[in-house]
Parts: sequence; C-alpha cells; structure tokens
Amino acid sequence: MTLTFADLPLRRETIAALNEHGYTAPFPIQEQVLSIALADGDVIGQAKTGTGKTLAFGIPLVDRVIAPADEEWKSFEYQDSPQVLVVVPTRELCVQVTKDLEEITQSRKIRVLAVYGGRAFEPQIEALQKGVEIIVGTPGRLLDLYRQGQVKLASVTRVVLDEADEMLDLGFLPDVEKIFASTPNRTQTMLFSATMPGDIIALARKFMNQPVHIRTQDSQDEGNVVSRIEQHVVRAHAMDKIEMLARVLQAEGRGPTIVFCRTKRACQKTSDDLIERGFRAATLHGDMGQAAREKALNEFKGGKSDVLIATDVAARGIDIDGITHVINYQCPEDEKTYVHRIGRTARAGADGIALTFVDWDDLARWKMIDMALQLGLPEPVETYSSSEHLYEIMKIPAGSTGRMDKPRKATPVREKSEKNEKSESVAPTRQKRERVRTKKFSS
Repeated sequence: MTLTFADLPLRRETIAALNEHGYTAPFPIQEQVLSIALADGDVIGQAKTGTGKTLAFGIPLVDRVIAPADEEWKSFEYQDSPQVLVVVPTRELCVQVTKDLEEITQSRKIRVLAVYGGRAFEPQIEALQKGVEIIVGTPGRLLDLYRQGQVKLASVTRVVLDEADEMLDLGFLPDVEKIFASTPNRTQTMLFSATMPGDIIALARKFMNQPVHIRTQDSQDEGNVVSRIEQHVVRAHAMDKIEMLARVLQAEGRGPTIVFCRTKRACQKTSDDLIERGFRAATLHGDMGQAAREKALNEFKGGKSDVLIATDVAARGIDIDGITHVINYQCPEDEKTYVHRIGRTARAGADGIALTFVDWDDLARWKMIDMALQLGLPEPVETYSSSEHLYEIMKIPAGSTGRMDKPRKATPVREKSEKNEKSESVAPTRQKRERVRTKKFSS
C-alpha cells in the first residue's frame, strides 16, 4: 500500500496545499524524514541531489509553525518573530527554497522571507519589522542583519542547514557555527547534505541532539549518480565545440537545458554565440548583478529562454523540474562538481540526459572523475560535430546544422532597416542640394 501525505499526522491545510501543487505521496527521503521530524527529532538527511530534500524538511517546518490565522496565535509568546530558520549556501538556492515553502504556506498565510546578499538591506529589514514566521537566508546576510539587531534569533526554535557540504566548500562553516550559537531556544535541528565530510559530522555532533542519520537510496540506484540520468562523454575539439553544442541543442525531445562552463568568460561567449545562431539562450554567472541573475532565471523558468549557460555558481541553486538535458561544455573540476551539475536534471523521479565535452587537455582530469564515481567511461570517444555517433546517441535529426531553422526575432533587423531607409531617403536630398549648389556656382 502506497503511503500518502493524507496518511501522515499533518494539518489539513498542509495536506490540501500539497495536493493542490500535485504532491500526493512522499518520496523515500521525505517519508523517512517526516516520521522523525514530525516527532520533533533531530535529523541528518543524506540523499542524492534531486530526490526531494526541500519538502522533506519543509513540510514538518510549515506544519509546526504557529501562524497568525491559527487559534494558538492569541496566546503565542513570539508573535511576528521568526520561528524557523533555513540556512542555505547560495542566493539562487535561497530564492528557490523560499518559493517552494511559499507554495505550501499560502493557505495559512505564513510569512516566508528570503534574505541574501546582492540586494539592498532596506526591503528585507522592512519585511522583518512587519513580522515573519520563516526566514530562508545565506550565512553572510543573516549574520549582518543579526549584528544590526534586525533579526531576532532568540525566538527561533527550528533550524535547518541545507546543502551542508557546499557550506563547507564555500568557507561558511564558521558563520554557520555563529548562527547555531545565536539560537539558544532551538528545539529541533535538521541538516541535509549530499556527502558527509568529517567537518560536517563534527558540526552535527556539536550542535545536534542525538540526530537520526537517514540515508536513502533506491534499490536499483546504487551508483554515485542517480541512475535515471543517461550519461554520455565525448572527446571534443575546442574549435568545434560550439558547432557540436548547437547541433545537440536540436535533439529530439530536448526541453529546458542547462549548459555549464568553468569560467565566466567562456559562459558569456558561449551564450553570445548561441544567440547569434538563433537559440533562445540566457546567461548566469558571477559577474552579473543579483537583479540580472534573477531576471535570467525567471526568463528560463518562464520559457522565454530554453537554454541557460551557467557557471558553477548555479550548480546548486537551480532546482527546476523539467530540465531534460545538462551539457558540460567544459569538463568539471572534480567529481563533486560533476555530480551537482548533472543533478539539475532527472529531478523528482523524472529522467534526464547528461553530455560532457572533454578537451584533450582535460583527459587526465576526466579520468580522475570517472575513477572516483566509477562511471566506467574513462576513454571518451573522439567526436566532431559531423560524427554519426553524436547524431545517434543524442537523437539529432539528420541534416541539422549549427543554426536554428526557425528565423530569429526580427526586431533588431527592422530597426536596422528603418535606419537604412532613413539614410537612403537622406542621400538623394543631399545629392539634389549638391546639384543645386553646383548649378548656382556655374551660373
């Protein structure tokens, strides 16, 4: 018998909100975490990316929050003060987690606030002063607001640390420890991570109370990468890669696609090249301002663009269902980066395709990644944009070229045409004036 959310001891409003957004039955990580979290126990959740960790901690948090519309609110001691704190490593992940939580809190009017850098303090401070129940934030901005006295952490009873291993990689662990130390009334702590390095285990021992370690894995998914991802690796020549990419992007069944580059310069150039070839591409990298980054993500989510060219700043921040392809335009630095990149596809039970281009200079790096993950793909096949096996494995229609068949938007062309028309209309007038001047002079 399949367990549903209706079978769990959840508020009716929570169940209704889940069902409204298409969530009827929990994924394995959610089922196991909920049984502990709803009993107020501490949890260490370890699962591969894309397995539903956000709702695993989000559902019990939302269910336990006392909202202004609840009967308990009248006698609640910490009205308008934050009750829940979710700490995340990146701005993009902060925005995404906030959105996911808002979907299941609207019926109870629970106020969820995202606080992160790259944005002005004033709007976030104003929202805090009005009152919030759940804060999702990055460590740096959270501590800044705490030191200014704008965030009151004494009222926080539940803390979640999401993507803990990424916190470690980015050097945020000291900030995280300060945040934990600033929540003296914390009664529940949940920590989620794809891997469990020694420093993360030490953090758990220091701040958690007899946590239950939950590690989920499908019976048919024993590898380091989710088995629903179809992986391909090819050896590519640097001068031919953009042509290969353009043809791959015309594969049958391709939906929203993320293309990863190692450097910001390569990211921008690849995006510009694709746009020039007629593709609806958007860019996401660290040199962009926060407003521009959010605009690019929103356009990608909204369908205005269907190819997102990104650096690894986005590898953990994009949690969007429906991404069909992930393409590593440049070989990842290491096996962890590879796993997090391709984990953007095959999310929430779906299938996905990952394609990695390996330059000649990156062969040694790729062999290390392959060995660490035991992929069985140590020798990428030498491949060019015209190679038959590329068309076969990626299901590229015969006759596809490096440009889109559909015409690009004509707006820039029209502007140029109007300018040319004006120039052409001016030229005869000038010629006429010259003739008049010449006539007068000769007379």
